[in-house]
Amino acid sequence: MSDFSLKTMLARPERLAPGHRMCAGCGATIGVRAVLRALEENDHAVIGNATGCLEVSSFMYPYTAWEDSYIHNAFENAGATLSGVETAYKVLKKKGKLGEKDTFKFITFGGDGGTYDIGFQSLSGAMERGHDMVYVCYDNGAYMNTGIQRSSATPMYADTTTTPAGTQSAGKVQYRKDLAAIIADHYVPYVAQTTLTRDFKDLHRKAHQAIYTEGAAFLNMMTPCPRGWRYETSEIMEICRLAVETCYWPLFEVDHGQWKLSYTPKNKLPIEEFLRPQGRFKHLFKPENEHLIGLFQAEVDKRWEDLQYRCAR
Repeated sequence: MSDFSLKTMLARPERLAPGHRMCAGCGATIGVRAVLRALEENDHAVIGNATGCLEVSSFMYPYTAWEDSYIHNAFENAGATLSGVETAYKVLKKKGKLGEKDTFKFITFGGDGGTYDIGFQSLSGAMERGHDMVYVCYDNGAYMNTGIQRSSATPMYADTTTTPAGTQSAGKVQYRKDLAAIIADHYVPYVAQTTLTRDFKDLHRKAHQAIYTEGAAFLNMMTPCPRGWRYETSEIMEICRLAVETCYWPLFEVDHGQWKLSYTPKNKLPIEEFLRPQGRFKHLFKPENEHLIGLFQAEVDKRWEDLQYRCAR
């Protein structure tokens, strides 16, 4: 498929039905719908979902918002669950118990808490074994479902309930983990980083490539959270744009070991443009903390330089 236009994708039947209980202005459901639009219409999917916002809001037994087969698994084992299902499917195919036209794709979703942290062991195992599946992390930068606690995806200086900004603290003190690079070091066929850009072309194309590349694939998708990031719900697309234009969240892919930049800003914006609209960073704009913005900028610049080097190499 070569047509990744928004018009083409939106014409496809929705695989995540409306009526779920996700928050207004939540990036996760927007991202999930976009990923599922990359499935060819005649293909079936088995969807896995680690415990988190997406699961508790889209699957309230006996009701579900998912049109495809759906498995809710524990916080820590989304990778293991889908790798087991994919293996069972291959065995049934080999034994002739499924028809030739029974084509299934295996996609599992997990937030950053269930992916970067608690679920990393089973994710790493699934990637290392090379199962023909896609793991999609909807990265909202904290454990949002249980009260906005910091995760290893939380950026430095973010205000969370477990790294509160105040007179004795400026928020989280640790750097954010670069999970896409870690998974790329597993030498899987396809890894990509994306977000909710305005035309969705980047997300649609990468989701399609991840789903239809044989072997293990990983998609890291930044999905802002209005409660945890504290932005106006109508500003979600602008938040994503600023993340890309400041190079806080660069768009890239690693296709069979080859690093490729998907987008290079013409005029890279200063990181404060991304930080300012978010309440979780408002303490950085107090006079006593403004020097921390420079440190944040230095981290972003270093990561951007490292990524450019990898892609040029």
